[in-house]
Amino acid sequence: MDQFTLNLIFVGLTFAIYIGIAIWARAGSTAEFYAAGRGVHPVLNGMATGADWMSAASFISMAGIIALAPAGGYTQSAFLMGWTGGYVLLALLLAPYLRKFGKFTVPEFIGDRFYSGGARLLAVICLIVISITYVIGQMRGVGVTFGRFLEVSTDTGLYIGAAIVFAYAVFGGMKGITYTQVAQYVVLIIAYTIPAIFISLALTDSFLPQLGLIGSYAPGGGDQAFLAKLDEVVTELGFTAYTADTPNMLNMFLFTMSLMIGTAGLPHVIIRFFTVPKVADARTSAGWALVFIALLYTVAPAVGSMARLNLTTTMWPNAVAGNALDGDAVSLEAIQSDPRLNWVKTWEQTGLLHMEDLNGDGRIQYYNDKNPEMQALAAERGWQGNEVTKIDNDIMVLANPEIAALPSWVIALVAAGAVAAALSTAAGLLLAISSAISHDLIKGAINPKISEKGELLAARISMTGAILIATWLGLNPPGFAAQVVALAFGLAAATIFPVLMMGIFSKRVNKEGAIAGMLVGLVFTAIYIFLYKGWFFIPGTATFADVPENYLFGISPLSIGAVGAILNFAVAFGVSSVTRTPPREVVELVESIRVPRGAGAATGH
Repeated sequence: MDQFTLNLIFVGLTFAIYIGIAIWARAGSTAEFYAAGRGVHPVLNGMATGADWMSAASFISMAGIIALAPAGGYTQSAFLMGWTGGYVLLALLLAPYLRKFGKFTVPEFIGDRFYSGGARLLAVICLIVISITYVIGQMRGVGVTFGRFLEVSTDTGLYIGAAIVFAYAVFGGMKGITYTQVAQYVVLIIAYTIPAIFISLALTDSFLPQLGLIGSYAPGGGDQAFLAKLDEVVTELGFTAYTADTPNMLNMFLFTMSLMIGTAGLPHVIIRFFTVPKVADARTSAGWALVFIALLYTVAPAVGSMARLNLTTTMWPNAVAGNALDGDAVSLEAIQSDPRLNWVKTWEQTGLLHMEDLNGDGRIQYYNDKNPEMQALAAERGWQGNEVTKIDNDIMVLANPEIAALPSWVIALVAAGAVAAALSTAAGLLLAISSAISHDLIKGAINPKISEKGELLAARISMTGAILIATWLGLNPPGFAAQVVALAFGLAAATIFPVLMMGIFSKRVNKEGAIAGMLVGLVFTAIYIFLYKGWFFIPGTATFADVPENYLFGISPLSIGAVGAILNFAVAFGVSSVTRTPPREVVELVESIRVPRGAGAATGH
C-alpha cells in the first residue's frame, strides 16, 4: 500500500473517532458547553489536560527547534524547563483555588475577585489576545501536517484543519472537546514514542530514547557517546556544538521564567480544572496530567538530537562512521533515485524544505556558511554556500521517521499524532475564546438577561468567528509554531498569571491595582513583541529587525513576558497601596478560597 493511502487511512480513522465522540457528547446546556457539566473523572481530565497542553508546538516544533537551534540544543531546553515547570506552578498555586471558586471562566473570577466589570472586561481582552496568538501556532501546525501528508499546499491543509475543528468543537463544547482530547492524547503519545523507540534502537541500541540520549553511538561501534558524536559532526561542519552553553544567560533565564508563569496563566488550560466534580479532584487530575505530559517531554530531547544527527549524516554519508568532510556530500542523483531519500522531494513540495546546487557539482553541501573557517574551506573546494537553503524547524519531527527510513505505517501514525496534537489545543483555545465572549462579554456586560439557549448560540457563533480569524492569521504566522506559542505565553505571563496570583494570595490588591497592572503588562509586552514581530503580526510592519543585536539589553521578544509580569506586580501593588482597600466581602471571599471549608483553628499536639 502506498504512503498516501496509508496517511489517509490513519488520519481518516482518527477524524471519524473525533467527530463520533463530538456527536455522542454534544453539549446541551451552557454548563456542558463551558465545563462539561463538572462531571469529568480526574484521570480522564488529566489525560485531556495533557492533550490540551501538549500542542503542535510540543509535538511538531519543540524537538525541531532543539534540533536546529543555531545556538545549540542546550539553549532551547528552556522550552522543556519552562513549560514543564509552569505546569507545576499551575497545579500547585492556581488550579485548586480556581476550581473552589466554582465559576466557568477566568475573567469571571477576576471580575468577582476585583469587584469590577472593567477588570472582567480587561481580562476578556487579555484572554482573547493570548488565545488568538496561541491558536495561530496550532493552525500553522495543522497546515504543515496536512500539507505534507495529504500532499496539498500548507494553506489548503490549514483550511481542512479548520473545517475539522469546526465540526467537533462548535457543537461539542467542553463536553465534546474533553472526551475528544482523551482520544487525541492516546493517538499523539503513541505516535510520538513509537518512532523515537525505533530511532533510538538504530542509533544507540537502547529501547528507551531517554537512555539512548546519554548512551553510546551504535553505528560507530559503540565506543563513542551519542552526544559526543553529534557534537563532533555538527562542529566539523561549522555549526555550534549541540551541547554548547548559552551565550546569553539573562535572556535564557527570562525566557524560561516567561514560559513558566505564562503556562500557569494560560486560560485554556486553567478552565480544564473547572470540569471535575470536587476541589480534591482538581489536584488529582493535575497530578495525572503531569504524568501524561512527562511521557512526551522526557522523550523530546532524544527526538531532537537524533533527528539532527540523522539529518546531518544523510547529507554527509561518511559522517556515519568517520569524518563528514573526508567523504562527499549527498549527490543530486541519489536524492532523485534512492527510495530512502524520497522525503527530500516530498518535503520540498510543501515549501518548507529547499535544496539548490549552487556550484553545479551535482552534490548538496550542507554546512554553516557564516563560519569563517568553513568559508575558507568552501573557497578551497569551490563551494558557493550552504546548499540546504531552507529547512523549517516544524518539519523535523514529521520528517524524522522518513529520514530514518522507518516503515510506512510509522510515518502515517506520526501524521495522525501531529494532527491530534494541533487540533486538541486549537479546540481548547477556541473554547476559551468563545466562553470569554459569550459568558463574560455578552452575558456579563452587554445582555445579562440573555437566555441559556441564546447564550449557547452566542458561544457557538463566537467560536465560529474565532476559527475564521485563527485560520486567516495561520496563513501568515509571525514565526514557526513554537515561536508563536512562546509569544502567547509571554502575553499570559505579563497579564493573567500576576492578576490570578494576587487575586488568590493577596487581600490588599484592589480593583484599581489589578486593572492598572494588567494594562501595563499587556501594553508593554505587546508593544515590545510587535516592534520585532510586526504590528498585530502583519507581515512587513516590524519596526526593528528580529535579531539579537537590536534587542533591549539582549532580551528577545520571546522573553519579555517575564519583565511584563514584574511590571504588572509592581504597578498593581503600588496603585493598591495608595487607593482604598477592597471591601470586607471581597477579603472574606479570598479567605474562603484559600482555607478549606469547615477547617478549625490549629491545635497543639
